[in-house]
Amino acid sequence: MEKIRLALLSGGISSERQVSINSGRQVFDALDKDKYDIIQYDPKTDLQKLVIDADKIDAALIILHGPFGEDGTVQGLLDLLDIPYQGAGVLGSSVAMNKLTAKQLYTNAKIPTPSWLAFSMNETIDIDKVTGALNLPLVIKPANAGSSVGMTIVKKETDLEDAFKLGFEHDDTIIVEKYIKGIELTCGVLGNDELEALPVIEIIPGKGHEFFDFKAKYVAGETVEICPARIDDNITKKVQQLAKKAHNALFLKGYSRTDFILNNEELQVLETNTIPGMTATSLYPQSAKVAGYSFTQLLDKLITLAIEEHKKIKLRRS
Repeated sequence: MEKIRLALLSGGISSERQVSINSGRQVFDALDKDKYDIIQYDPKTDLQKLVIDADKIDAALIILHGPFGEDGTVQGLLDLLDIPYQGAGVLGSSVAMNKLTAKQLYTNAKIPTPSWLAFSMNETIDIDKVTGALNLPLVIKPANAGSSVGMTIVKKETDLEDAFKLGFEHDDTIIVEKYIKGIELTCGVLGNDELEALPVIEIIPGKGHEFFDFKAKYVAGETVEICPARIDDNITKKVQQLAKKAHNALFLKGYSRTDFILNNEELQVLETNTIPGMTATSLYPQSAKVAGYSFTQLLDKLITLAIEEHKKIKLRRS
């Protein structure tokens, strides 16, 4: 059987570059070398080489996070080069990366999500109106960023200006969101037209972490992750249904992972990730393992889905 010529993209230029590099290494190690001839590309330095090599590439794995990797830009380049890739296309990547657009689409689809306000960098923010509309505590976060970069939970009104400033360091639009305390859950979805909801994971950030922040996500031992989550079957089914609903509302394909808060039996969707963390111990591969997919099998499945979806798109466009 002829090997699939696979481009593995990791690195990039976002604030999550090192996370992407680490994930790329683990993905490379897990890929079946009997099935794939793997060429690694770092978009920070290798885009010209990727373009030159395009006609020799059968598929790509995008292991990039944040802007210029998860936001539709690399996906658009691969579309132009006619290279299949896993996960969401340009539209889905772009709308899911923009938390404001995603929340608007959640609301249109009647998906519960915490109340919010949005502000651009050029606006004057009336703090009294903000606290009057949403009440403290609040979550302040940039509209376009991943891994909780630039995010703050604000409990005192005097801390709001610093939180706004931090958010605007990462994007020109910020979201001010009602903080909801509860159990943090996440649920992966796998598939193109027929979706499989993976087992739900319960996330318990360690001491010193009010939420699942950057350090809690990526430093070993900072967080306890329980799969399947310690919730009843009814809540589990609701989480899985909402994960599928969010996936479809954002025009996604291949896979995604949606984050939730459970408060007094009520679920709220926080955000949906189009390129979830992809180390062997990341949340999505953990959940897939409980569902019966080894890390290597999960990567095989994503590549297969990518090639299948690319064929369908070409038929529709022909």
